[in-house]
Amino acid sequence: MIRKHKLFSRPRKAFDSQRIKEENVIVARYGLKNKEEIWRAKEKLKIIRDAAKKMIHSSEENKADFVSKLNNMGYKVKNSVEVLSLTEEDILRRRLQTIIIKRGLATTPNGARQLITHKKIAVGNQIINIPSYHVNVTEESNITVLKNAKKLVAKVEVMEVSE
Repeated sequence: MIRKHKLFSRPRKAFDSQRIKEENVIVARYGLKNKEEIWRAKEKLKIIRDAAKKMIHSSEENKADFVSKLNNMGYKVKNSVEVLSLTEEDILRRRLQTIIIKRGLATTPNGARQLITHKKIAVGNQIINIPSYHVNVTEESNITVLKNAKKLVAKVEVMEVSE
């Protein structure tokens, strides 16, 4: 049986009020389900930073390949040193849920999340129902809303206004 690697790590201090306030703002801004999604983004960022640290002593060709790979993923970096300045919000901006809001296919983060989970969004020919799906730069222009999705968005907006 293949062992699953750790996807995130919990904060050391469970009840740090400053961290909780900052995380609440991020959860509201990006429409996240829970704070575990922030912790997953931090873990992904940690993996990218560790790879950048290993690249510091490698050849220029490897560094250029690494930077071009990150640029294809959607992170705007010019060299391997700039990778260390990325934040978890840079990771969250590349999620399918956030890209849908940015492109104007949904007006709220919760509306975008509902469109995705109800299988109304396709990337290319593939229907995606995972809000945390990482969208590459090449895939960004291929995001489409399937038919009957406009009615769903209108219902979500009415429900949010009434609450």
